[in-house]
Amino acid sequence: MIKEVTLRPYGGSLGATLPKAMTDRLNLSAGDRAYAVETEQGILLTPYDPDFLRVMEAEARISKRYQNALQELAR
Repeated sequence: MIKEVTLRPYGGSLGATLPKAMTDRLNLSAGDRAYAVETEQGILLTPYDPDFLRVMEAEARISKRYQNALQELAR
């Protein structure tokens, strides 16, 4: 879904209002945190914490590499 938003001044920053259909689909509500990530294509606004994603990707690599050792430790 692509929607046009208008940037408005909020104190010393700029803000945008997201369409209700979009916030409903993403399960976002007032007070939720979202992350603005600069990409080559522009700005990605996501409800997912990019640091958490990196940690989970690292965990997946470690788990795969040390699968046998982790299974032994779990016994």
